[in-house]
Amino acid sequence: MEAVVGGDPLVLLRVPEAVAEFLSSLRAKKLSVNTVAGYERDLRLVAEIAAGLAGVPVADLEVRALAGRLVRGAFAEFSQPRSAASVNRAWSAWNQFLTFCVAEGLLEGNPMAAVPRPRQPAKAPKPFLGDGTASATLLERIAAGARKARDPWVERDLVVLGLALVTGMRSAELLGLTLGSIGGSPGDRRVQVLGKGGRTRSLPIEPPVEQLVERYLRSRMERFGLASLPRSAALLVDTAGEPLRRGGLQYLVRQCYRYAGVHDRVQRGTLVHALRHEFATRLAERGASAHELMELLGHSSIVTGQAYVASSAREVRRAAQGNPAYGVLDRLLAGPAAAGGDGASALGG
Repeated sequence: MEAVVGGDPLVLLRVPEAVAEFLSSLRAKKLSVNTVAGYERDLRLVAEIAAGLAGVPVADLEVRALAGRLVRGAFAEFSQPRSAASVNRAWSAWNQFLTFCVAEGLLEGNPMAAVPRPRQPAKAPKPFLGDGTASATLLERIAAGARKARDPWVERDLVVLGLALVTGMRSAELLGLTLGSIGGSPGDRRVQVLGKGGRTRSLPIEPPVEQLVERYLRSRMERFGLASLPRSAALLVDTAGEPLRRGGLQYLVRQCYRYAGVHDRVQRGTLVHALRHEFATRLAERGASAHELMELLGHSSIVTGQAYVASSAREVRRAAQGNPAYGVLDRLLAGPAAAGGDGASALGG
């Protein structure tokens, strides 16, 4: 069925049907099940509110009724009990859905320009707290067998932590690795990673990690009585030999933090992601540029990489060191008034 609006025919379709078609179109993007479920939830909730404002059942709400005023009103009601992050996520879902509706001839234009979205403060990176030694402590103690488990597997635990700390991969990227993801000649190995939006990137790994992976794979074959492993096999597996999943990865990392005694250095709101933040922050401290971090982390924008560089405060510290007051204080501390001290520092202890 079509309706002519402004000289152009619009296909008449109800919102639930259009949402179903939109979600079906997302299959080509190879999004995760959780991402698609999030889209469906946000589209359904706002559509129910819009239908209530329009005075019709949601099953009867037509796409052509989604004018700026109605969508804006629905978002105003949707936003009241929710965080800025939740509202922004729903705004993005609806913006993509309505863009799809325009492309399909269901709407003349996307009304989301009339719907304000909350501004969110830039998120600061959350590496491990402390003096920068937490990652070394974590690796050393786990290697020494600190993690207590019914079926301990030190080689596997070290590969998980080591890969995360030297590549900065996201949880889903780690879990998506296969044996075939690691290629290149010895000493020049690289890991092929499938990131967000289906974008791939190639991450270098150095000989220590190569050896760690090889040791882990040997232990895996011995553990499960295997003569070989296919390149299509998942790289990371659980203690039953099944591909490691999100919940298992989170539990493993949480336990490693706990038994290594660094759980109090993991910032709130992070778990596996703390390893990614640690990777990027320590590289920034050692001079990695925002562009290099963008490439390594698989970001679509350089802005996030700049946050790590800014958080390291390298340039800020260098500029502050030029303050002439430091020269005066140095002279004062080197003079007679400084005599009598035992040289011990009161800072940090």
